[in-house]
Amino acid sequence: MERAAVDDEKIKELFRQHSEDAVRKTQEKYGKYLLSVAQRILGDEQDSMECVNDALLAAWKTLPSADPQDLKTFLGKIVRNLALDRWRAMSAEKRGGGRVAEALDELAELASPGSPVEDLIDSMALSDTIRAFLRGLKTNERVVFMKRYWHFLTDAEIAEETGLSRSNVRVILHRCRKKLKEELKKEGFEI
Repeated sequence: MERAAVDDEKIKELFRQHSEDAVRKTQEKYGKYLLSVAQRILGDEQDSMECVNDALLAAWKTLPSADPQDLKTFLGKIVRNLALDRWRAMSAEKRGGGRVAEALDELAELASPGSPVEDLIDSMALSDTIRAFLRGLKTNERVVFMKRYWHFLTDAEIAEETGLSRSNVRVILHRCRKKLKEELKKEGFEI
């Protein structure tokens, strides 16, 4: 077993023991990652820090009984969901937008008129169809798709991280959305 996995096992055991060290060690190991996930969605450091703290509290409550295979992914999902909830609440108040709204608007072409895009995304994230779709993508397509629609990176950020041109990133995203729409229709989802 590699060192990171061993460290994660130790952290999970600390959570099961309700040791305060669990939160401290999790913050040390994954704090910057969790903050970056929240900041990509919220764009505000203070709100993002609150989401990370809320995520650590949720982990404190959940980890004694849960045993996730990948602690980083487990924590990232918690903070992402909390940040999206906060973003939705803030957006409802001031009808803002930013990168999250932009990414959701891109996926809106998959939704039928009148259906909330957020509901579609929530159901898609849990669906076997989406997992199969992602497994069927080429590696670079999957990386670009996940960076955009999971991490909410801009096309410029994706281009910088992957070494692709911005126009290539946009083309990949467009083609992936088109493939996803076809796959959802084929599987009987109302689009």
